Amino acid sequence: MLKLGIIINPYAGIGGSVALKGSDGRDTRTLALARGAPLRAAERMARALAAIAHAQAPVQLFGFDGAMGGDTARALGLPFASLGAPAAAQSDDSDTQQAAVRLLSAGVDVIAFAGGDGTARNIADAIGLAVPVVGVPAGVKIHSGVYANTPEAAGHILQRLAQRQWAPLVEREVRDIDEQAFRAGMVRAKHYSELLVPEEPQWLQEVKNAGAAVDELQQLDVAASVIEQLDDDVLYLVGPGSTTKVLLEQLGLVGTLLGVDVLRGGELIASDVTADTIRRIMGAHQGPVRIVVTSIGGQGHIFGRGNQQLAPDIIAQVGRDGIMLIATTEKLQMLNGRPLQLDTNDPALDRQLAGFFPVITGYQQQILYPVGDTAINETAL
Repeated sequence: MLKLGIIINPYAGIGGSVALKGSDGRDTRTLALARGAPLRAAERMARALAAIAHAQAPVQLFGFDGAMGGDTARALGLPFASLGAPAAAQSDDSDTQQAAVRLLSAGVDVIAFAGGDGTARNIADAIGLAVPVVGVPAGVKIHSGVYANTPEAAGHILQRLAQRQWAPLVEREVRDIDEQAFRAGMVRAKHYSELLVPEEPQWLQEVKNAGAAVDELQQLDVAASVIEQLDDDVLYLVGPGSTTKVLLEQLGLVGTLLGVDVLRGGELIASDVTADTIRRIMGAHQGPVRIVVTSIGGQGHIFGRGNQQLAPDIIAQVGRDGIMLIATTEKLQMLNGRPLQLDTNDPALDRQLAGFFPVITGYQQQILYPVGDTAINETAL
């Protein structure tokens, strides 16, 4: 029987949809909750553990009670042994570390944790390479390589282990960013440590590549091609990234590098918006809406990393045909043939969007590129 430890950071990713770009710090969490931010980390862990529950694989879960694990395990009908509880109603990084230490003492085989880069760093501080881990992505913009592409991908890895299938263990990089600088539009990510991870390359995301050389001329060509296609009666939701930032600059607009901006008629009508602001603007707009989005370098995510303001209901309303993908060929080549990734927080929507998409890669140049992981989508069905 697999002895599986679980740790949930209930507040992971809480700042994403409300444009706070993170969840570190009690003040940030308080502000995010005041803005109506949903708590989704437990839900995402449930999606990962559902693979074990569905397969009825022999497993015993361990962890802290309540929102850090017990509630989720019991809701799925999985056997759960409580090792304690967080010190206060609102758990923090010390609770994550204490949970990891107790799981180590309990002799678990592997730890599944839901969080972001800060959570991975807390666990690395607590147990180092002593126990293998599987990260369930629940943060805002995850740079570390210890996370699966989606909760379902994490579930696939856990199911294989529970069914006594072996996997090689590798040390994968934990990266963390300065959230204050990130909110100011600067990405300062650095290598922090390593965690031991079952190597399943098809299901694990790569480390965010923030230092790769950028083909600025190709970004300009992409921008020129998009600008030729802009219509005055269309509302454009422009996602974060250096490629989309160049697009705004070529329009003479000052947007945000790391947030979502809204354009209409060649003008910037709102910058660094929340999901609720997008819904209000869309509700007042009478014409079509399109999303302009690029992929995360090295990882390939187009939704679910750093652009949670583009919530699943917003993406669904825009529709598959309303999504405009842009990326330089260099960025796509960095994926080494892997598909672009979907993690909208709605598995049904991910399945609807999966397939081949045209990607604008230069001036009047497009390629057809696979989006979404067919194997996981079929398993989820």
